[in-house]
Amino acid sequence: MTTSKSATPAKPPREHSKANRLVELLKIGTGASLENMIEATGWQSHTVRAAMTGLRKRGYVIDRKVEGTTTLWSLEEPGA
Repeated sequence: MTTSKSATPAKPPREHSKANRLVELLKIGTGASLENMIEATGWQSHTVRAAMTGLRKRGYVIDRKVEGTTTLWSLEEPGA
């Protein structure tokens, strides 16, 4: 499941913020599970999901895939 691609470049979050940590985690090639994102930010699950929605509104394209019983999210490469 992939959100629609935007023609405008994504606006990055502030440096050293938890949202920036989330973006860096999603850039990892294998993707990140909800548990990974909770551990990296210290947020609750609903806050992590809301932050991903905020990133989508900023122009990021977030890809979701299911491997076994784990859902992994990752940032789609620009131009992919």
